Amino acid sequence: MDVEIVAVGGYNEVGRNMTAVRCGKEIVIFDMGIRLDQIMIHEDADLEKMHSLDLIEMKAIPDDTMMNTVEGTVKAIVCTHGHLDHIGAIPKLAHRYNAPIIGTPYTIELIKQQIQGEQKFGVNNKLQVLRSGNRYRISQNLTLEFVRTQHSIIDTVMAVLHTKRGAVVYANDFKLDRTPVLGDPPDFARLRQIGKEGVLALIVESTNIERKGRAPSERIAKELVRDTMTSYEDDKSAIIVSTFSSHISRIKTIAECAYEIGRKPVLLGRSMERYSTTAEKLKLVAFPKNLSVFGNRRTVDRTLRQIMKNGKDKYVPIVTGHQGEPGAILTRIAHGDTPFRTAKGDKILFSAKVIPNPMNYGQRHLVETLLRMKGARIFDELHVSGHAYVEDHYELIHLLNPQHIIPSHGDIDMTGGYLRFAEGCGYTLNNDLHLLRNGQRVLIK
Repeated sequence: MDVEIVAVGGYNEVGRNMTAVRCGKEIVIFDMGIRLDQIMIHEDADLEKMHSLDLIEMKAIPDDTMMNTVEGTVKAIVCTHGHLDHIGAIPKLAHRYNAPIIGTPYTIELIKQQIQGEQKFGVNNKLQVLRSGNRYRISQNLTLEFVRTQHSIIDTVMAVLHTKRGAVVYANDFKLDRTPVLGDPPDFARLRQIGKEGVLALIVESTNIERKGRAPSERIAKELVRDTMTSYEDDKSAIIVSTFSSHISRIKTIAECAYEIGRKPVLLGRSMERYSTTAEKLKLVAFPKNLSVFGNRRTVDRTLRQIMKNGKDKYVPIVTGHQGEPGAILTRIAHGDTPFRTAKGDKILFSAKVIPNPMNYGQRHLVETLLRMKGARIFDELHVSGHAYVEDHYELIHLLNPQHIIPSHGDIDMTGGYLRFAEGCGYTLNNDLHLLRNGQRVLIK
């Protein structure tokens, strides 16, 4: 059986991830993501109403037209977690393939919401829930298994495609967090067992490969946030926290710290509402009883007016906008476009890192400058990464002992950094180590 890895998207950049694995005449697609910064450049871009070909031209979604040159039938579309750079293009591309979309319960729920919001294409693919630790038979020759891991969104897995030639492991994205805030640690025993059974190829993210040591546990972020928030227990100024709306573990931490210091946690923003209420509905998280959530602009502004009236010291707004995104709550607050008025001594906590691209750096700088001009105090990087560092990658290779490695999910600096690392582990470029760019493919010999 021929096994071929096809790099569709996410091999030139961070974002718009999509990889196809061809096994004989059968193809399994992993991920269909978007690249958010490309969409943000076009201010009038309304994703739900846009055509896939326009979005491909903008380099916002993977160029899957190359799939026409891959001989075989797509049997499944597999998503390992619910971040938009992995599932955001499903409403635009999935309808082209007569195949089920397979994901964890939380991921499938988020995909369902994406499809419902789509206004250009009808996506009628079957949505198949697969829990970590379980298997799904794709065909006579192919079986899919989900293995539990950790990341900055709940219900994340590594996907293992069992073929007659061995397993193909798709590890985009992961961290080996042994003490997570939500969910269980990665299933090290199963990964070790898969390694013994035989791994033909590992397709692996390279995002943080240049960072030394191990990625700190989410418990570290919990203590950073808690230490900062509890030190202002008796403060009468505002405490506003901005984090990733999909980072349910972090939002739980912030809400619990707010409760602990006698303030009411209030989640503000459409994406905050979507991710949190979905997680609660699936019983994947329990927030403090006094938490409130408001999504649409009118109720958000009404809530901010109420906070001003009742006293800032009674609330902790948890808001979108840590990247300085136009239209996000914190950006609007900084520009004075809401009923909330920032005053001297107000504390703005960023429990997130700036996603590294020039646009984000510029927008975030503007938001911070505007807030400082009003007298706000900025607390930066109360955060740990959701991506593996170099020693985590080292551990994964030793658990799986793959015959071949294909680094992905990164620009040339990141995938090139992974090459240097993998060569140090005994792999050789163009032999058992393969550097791909978008549109390229490699036959695993």
